[in-house]
Amino acid sequence: MNQQERAQRCQDRIKNLAESFRDRFRQGRLQLSFSEYLDLFASDPRRYGRDAATYLLDLFDHFGTCEVTGPSGSQRRWRLFDLPWESAPEARRDALVGQEEVQAEIYRSLANFVREGRPNRLILMHGPNGSAKSTIAACIMRALEHYSTLEEGALYRFHWVFPNEKRLRGSIGFSDSRGGSEESVNVTDSYAHLPDEQIDTRLVIEVRDHPLFLIPVPDRRKLIEEVWAEAHVDRAPPRWLMHGELAFKNQQVLEALLKKYKGALVDVLKHVQVERYFISRRYRVGAVTLGPQMSVDAGERQVTADQSLSSLPTALQATPLYEAFGELVDAAGGLLEFSDLLKRPLDAFKYLQLSVETGEVSLARQNLQLNCVMLGSANEIHLAAFREHPEFPSFRGRMELVCAPYLLAYTDEKRIYDNQIAASMRRHVAPHATLVAAMFAVLTRLVRPDRERLTGELAQIGADLKVVEKADLYATGRIPERLTLEQRKVLHAGIADLVEEGRSRQLYEGISGASPREMQTVLLDASQSTRYRCLSPLAVLEELDELCTRTSQFAWLREEVEPGGYHDHALFREALRDRLLDLWGEEVREASGLVDEAQYAGLFERYIEHVSAWSKNERLRNRLTGTYEEPDAVMMKEVESLVGWTGQPDEFRRALLSKMAAWAIEHPGTRPKVDVVFQAEIGKLREAVFADRRKPLAELCRDIVRLVRDDDRQLSVERRAELRTMLDAMASRFGYCDQCACDAAAMLVRLQFHDLID
Repeated sequence: MNQQERAQRCQDRIKNLAESFRDRFRQGRLQLSFSEYLDLFASDPRRYGRDAATYLLDLFDHFGTCEVTGPSGSQRRWRLFDLPWESAPEARRDALVGQEEVQAEIYRSLANFVREGRPNRLILMHGPNGSAKSTIAACIMRALEHYSTLEEGALYRFHWVFPNEKRLRGSIGFSDSRGGSEESVNVTDSYAHLPDEQIDTRLVIEVRDHPLFLIPVPDRRKLIEEVWAEAHVDRAPPRWLMHGELAFKNQQVLEALLKKYKGALVDVLKHVQVERYFISRRYRVGAVTLGPQMSVDAGERQVTADQSLSSLPTALQATPLYEAFGELVDAAGGLLEFSDLLKRPLDAFKYLQLSVETGEVSLARQNLQLNCVMLGSANEIHLAAFREHPEFPSFRGRMELVCAPYLLAYTDEKRIYDNQIAASMRRHVAPHATLVAAMFAVLTRLVRPDRERLTGELAQIGADLKVVEKADLYATGRIPERLTLEQRKVLHAGIADLVEEGRSRQLYEGISGASPREMQTVLLDASQSTRYRCLSPLAVLEELDELCTRTSQFAWLREEVEPGGYHDHALFREALRDRLLDLWGEEVREASGLVDEAQYAGLFERYIEHVSAWSKNERLRNRLTGTYEEPDAVMMKEVESLVGWTGQPDEFRRALLSKMAAWAIEHPGTRPKVDVVFQAEIGKLREAVFADRRKPLAELCRDIVRLVRDDDRQLSVERRAELRTMLDAMASRFGYCDQCACDAAAMLVRLQFHDLID
């Protein structure tokens, strides 16, 4: 392609882009006259008549919900917090993990605002530092930005335009000549679509008043009621739309024009240019975050001295115009976040008492009407101090307190580190590195169940739960194997009660412990270790050892150790090392190929079939002979022996059938999967089978170390090929590279197979 062709292609691209933008501009109805907007409003009054609370509630509903199932039951999750409109994976790393209870509380507050007619409270999220309060606000703001670009989320404001008299025929009513009259005004229905060269001044209005505010309140109410009835809207119009009034600057312009046009509102409305606008965090339009700095959140200033307004008509040049400014103005129509609100001195936000109650903020020349949802955040230390203040009771009635604790499921915590650390890490991240950090963080947050707050058998079972057992229970629903079958049933049914018991305390579970920020630092420091070529879980454990020496820096390190291992940070690290060895051993066994993994689930599935027939006194059809036979008692006893059951067979079998029935109730319409329902039992079966294969497994681990660390002179070609197959399986199935697989094998040889290796 020569230079001329490239230049022509470049011009064609620019032309296509220009035409595409022009089409979007027209189709998106970005600029309207007042009459065009009135037609648009009548087509869907509910959509175009929303206040900020209704807009945010519709935002939540637009993206919808999904059910999230965990050990304690199902919860509703709002999809907007998953940032589903973002196509780039890196853009979705900032999605919110967990915190479904907080989402539900915010939605409930918004729904109440809509029912009451306006947002009359400040939603204050409180929790420890690093509990995702800022992430929640950021997700809502990003959703607002995207929603405002959609037709369903279209927003409109208006400005004033004043045409150039010399380029138009006739007078527009502002000429100083006495020859003009309003009867001669017949230039156009509206000046909103005039080209720039025919406009002298465009007076931008910073306060996003609704265009219908230009209609006097009595007439507006009547109009809205009529349009609402014609559209069969099932929700009452917002109070803001029915009773709202123009900001001072708009009112000044309106009065000046009415005076000039001798009360002819239709001529005044010719100067109105309705414009679609889009929410933007960067440009502080409808989405504003206000830090704890000492500053005024709203003010006003005179603007008629501005030279750019010198071409205003004479009637307005003689009128002192004042514009409002500040965060409360910028956030109009959307969300205003008060970050760390309680770090401000009380006097800096005392005005909110009256503002949230009346919906107005007092300025020098006007009471500025507020139309935004206020969302604040505070940590527990500042909230505790605020509770002791004499003014707290009056503030409490104007706030919706929403608790945002740390996550208590390490599976959720792990997703934070996978999204924000592992995904951006240049070094290979070894399996379980983020799991170790997540488990440690959650272990530091758990508290021992209070027997007095629980009822029945659950009181004793809960009080005896060890900290690691409680962490597994919250994350995966895993029940301690040491419990009897009856106790396991009670605990499984009481998981939600345990969660509620921890949440109902004054010092609730999740109020303290290691924050995600601290764990992210641990992971970043571990990634710089020179002892490992990957971000290794062993390096993470070393960094945790170092972290636990800094008792003067972290209050959670100074908490008193309680029975069950709670707040015992040395025990946490030891438990994590044991868990790592178990995980490594299981993955090495699966990758070794010594036994077909499918055989375990297949054997246990056949066992369940025979147990089910046994419980019903039925016969089973032999798949080979086609004859019906009694359940295989020998096979059933063999499986029960392998999983370590020493009690009465009847009790064990009925407990397994009850477990399957309970799973079916919790997952209606889903066929039970044996490897999911009976994961613990199959794990015991696997361990029992491999007990006779420890020696060859130990030799495999030893030879992996030799192969990877270039000490493979004693290995035959066949053995190298066998090891290579195993390493490839560990890579494809679990994400190991050769180096971290070697680290895992070396630790297994040192700590689990040392008695089998010379």
